[in-house]
Amino acid sequence: MGWTLSRYFFFRYVTITTWFFLGIAALVFIIDFTELSSRTSDIANFSTGMALSVSAMRVPMVMQQTIPFIALFAAMATLVSLNRKYELVVARSVGVSAWQFLRPACFGALLLGLLTLGVLNPIAAAGYSQAEAIEASYRATKNSAVAGTPWIKQTTQEEGETIIGARTTLQQGLELVDAVFFRIDKAGNIAERIDAQSAHLKDGYWELNGASRMRDGSRPEAVGTMQIKTNLRPEFVQERLARPDMIPFFELPGKIEVARSFGLKANAFAMQFHSLVALPLLLVAMTLIAATVSMRFTRLGQSATMILGGVVAGFLLYVVSVLVKAFGTAGFVPPAIAAWLPVVVAMFFGVTFLLYKEDG
Repeated sequence: MGWTLSRYFFFRYVTITTWFFLGIAALVFIIDFTELSSRTSDIANFSTGMALSVSAMRVPMVMQQTIPFIALFAAMATLVSLNRKYELVVARSVGVSAWQFLRPACFGALLLGLLTLGVLNPIAAAGYSQAEAIEASYRATKNSAVAGTPWIKQTTQEEGETIIGARTTLQQGLELVDAVFFRIDKAGNIAERIDAQSAHLKDGYWELNGASRMRDGSRPEAVGTMQIKTNLRPEFVQERLARPDMIPFFELPGKIEVARSFGLKANAFAMQFHSLVALPLLLVAMTLIAATVSMRFTRLGQSATMILGGVVAGFLLYVVSVLVKAFGTAGFVPPAIAAWLPVVVAMFFGVTFLLYKEDG
């Protein structure tokens, strides 16, 4: 296939992919803004403009999760549109094989994956972290319940055993918002509870701001700023509290290496890293799945059943990838195998189907 025709197919794929990306991004922004406005309606001074800004910062993170579906639908839409205008029929009549006219689409999917890693992922991580920091700064703190963040425990000679939780974590787990510290006595009972608007992990201590202390069922006593000694290292806290998807791709290898140097498994970080590395080829696998649908269109006419089959196959691949990723994060499967196995299986499935249909 000549350069002109390859370039034409490539730009058709890029154009359709861009429209899908912009359309889904607009839909995500509208839904997120509506949900955020409802959730923050009781927060004073949280204006509509601020809600628009926070929603805009959160959109890249959601778009990163939808990239596999964008690649699937864009490839299907491209091939279906080329079939409707008989452009693939003409190309095949002059000796262009399926492998040749799929090459531009596969290259476009690979390029989309690389752009996701190098551009979208850092923007998504920084934007989502900033959005959470802005929302947390506007929320009033009145001994709110701790939920969602894992609990961690520290034991020091000066403070004894302390259990720490928070409603929200910022700075990859080094800052706790709406934090609570439970001090445990030697008998295993709660001796003291300390609530704080925020807690920052410093060198050898937690710095609490807006703290209040309650002992033996007494009334809370406002303390203001205080320090609690700790032997927790930032690497341990980040490994326990930081969300892997909020760490930029280029920082993950360093986080994994440092965490493992302290004897931590860092399965969540490793799983996120290998999943991102495998993403470009996952998008190529999605394109091959779309191609298995398009081959049938060329010969038997367009079939809604085949379109549905392609969509279901793409969703099954994504669901299997998410399930295997959960096993990798939990440590049941090595992260590298968990990330690459669904991609390799899908690639073999697409190539085998196309070989059978095209080359017999």
